[in-house]
Parts: sequence; C-alpha cells; structure tokens
Amino acid sequence: MKSREEKYQIMESLTEKLKNSDVIYLTDTSDLNVETINNLRRLCFRRNVSLEVVKNTLLKKAMEKSEKDLEPLYEALVGPTSVMLSDIGNVPAKLIKEFRKTRKNEKPILKGAYIEEAFFIGNDQLDTLAKIKSREELIGDLIGLLQSPATNVISALQSGGNTISGIVKTLSERQES
Repeated sequence: MKSREEKYQIMESLTEKLKNSDVIYLTDTSDLNVETINNLRRLCFRRNVSLEVVKNTLLKKAMEKSEKDLEPLYEALVGPTSVMLSDIGNVPAKLIKEFRKTRKNEKPILKGAYIEEAFFIGNDQLDTLAKIKSREELIGDLIGLLQSPATNVISALQSGGNTISGIVKTLSERQES
C-alpha cells in the first residue's frame, strides 16, 4: 500500500501531465496479462503516447486540480482505468485499433477522451477519433488547397500568355479611343 505522501506525489505528477496535455484518453486495460500490457506500453512509447494505470480517486482529484473542465469524463471513472496522453489527437485511437487488430483482443476499451476541449464518451467513439485529422494533416490539406488555385492560375497565364496579352492590348486601345 502506498503512503499518503506517495499518493500525493502521484496525484501532483498526474495533475501536471493533465494540465499540459490537450489529448487525454481514458481506457480499460484490465485483464491484459503482463506480456500483453508490456507490448502495449512498447507500442505507446514508439508512438510518443504516455500510458499510465491509475486509481480513479487519484485521477479524479488530478482532473479537478488540472485547471481544465474535465467533468464530462468523470462518468468514465468506473472500474480499472489507464490514461493515455499524446500530442496528436488521433494517435491513441489509431494505436488502440491497431493493437486490438494485431492482438485479436477487444482491449484496450475506450472509456472516454478529451481532445482540445471536445469530449468523446464510450468505446463507440473510437472510429470517430481515429478519423480526426491531426493539426499537421489539416495544415497540409489547407496548404494543398491554397496552392491548387495558384498553380491553376499560373499555368493558365503561362499557357495562354499570348491570348491574355492580346486581351490587355485590346482593352487598353479601347480606353484610348
């Protein structure tokens, strides 16, 4: 059993992690054997996802102290809980799906998630979360969209250069007369 001081330090550490994270997943990894949970931890490490098994009472206190309104996640604090923290919103969801598929296991089960002020409650939200585009993906899409019209205009100007110069010449002659 952990001493009161150890529990306090765990809670303070967890509070700090929650405060600094915009991507928080609550999962159920219970009933996974040691080998399987270690495989999950290794996969999380490779994907830059932090995984911690915590007591619900400590987690709730840390959530309350985190300076974020995480109240919608309180209902997910039932039974064994593991916290997954990431910098990219869809990475833990993709990781869970991949892990389940390769291990032919239904766990980890998504209990709830907080992604940049949005809440997703329940395992049925996993596909939705996996499809969410990361900030980097959205920026890439936006740059692609912005470049596309500019590229089209430039190619049209280059291909029809003579036509445009003719139109400009005709318009300027009209204004003179």
